[in-house]
Amino acid sequence: MRIFLTGVSCVGKTTIGRALAELLCVQFFDLDHEIETFFGTSIERILARFLTTHSFRSEAAKALIHLLNRPDSRDSVIALPPSGLMGGYLQAVKKSDGVIIVLNDKPENIVERLRFYDIDSKPIEKDLTTDEKRLYQKEIKKDITFLRKSYERAHLQIDISGLNIMQAAAKIKESLEISDNKA
Repeated sequence: MRIFLTGVSCVGKTTIGRALAELLCVQFFDLDHEIETFFGTSIERILARFLTTHSFRSEAAKALIHLLNRPDSRDSVIALPPSGLMGGYLQAVKKSDGVIIVLNDKPENIVERLRFYDIDSKPIEKDLTTDEKRLYQKEIKKDITFLRKSYERAHLQIDISGLNIMQAAAKIKESLEISDNKA
């Protein structure tokens, strides 16, 4: 079974996805990493080539299609970007047999997990001030509102508020089992 995880930036898709893949004894793939490998450069540099994010998603979906055609991705957890249920990504996901899960958390929890990267996807250490955290929290709320409609396409929406990595992975596994029993 293929499991697609999506949600706003820094909700925990990659970290929780890795833990979930371990629990399920399947492969884990981070689409951002797969895109960078497929195109041989950072997402930031790829994005700079396009006028719109829609055209970027259409091009980046080629990496998702490539991944979905690989035999090692048949039983896997795939962390999608926040826009994973839009444009070219959505078309590829819909053609694939899999369960789509949206991870939800409170903006104040997500802001504590923010990570920053340079144009070459190298991590940048940054301590946020209280004012910066407040501003990022507003941006996260906007992202949640903007992406809400696309997330309605998911099979499951799972609230991970207050859970650690292993608890969140276990909750997803349990939700999948309940969902399978209903089918």
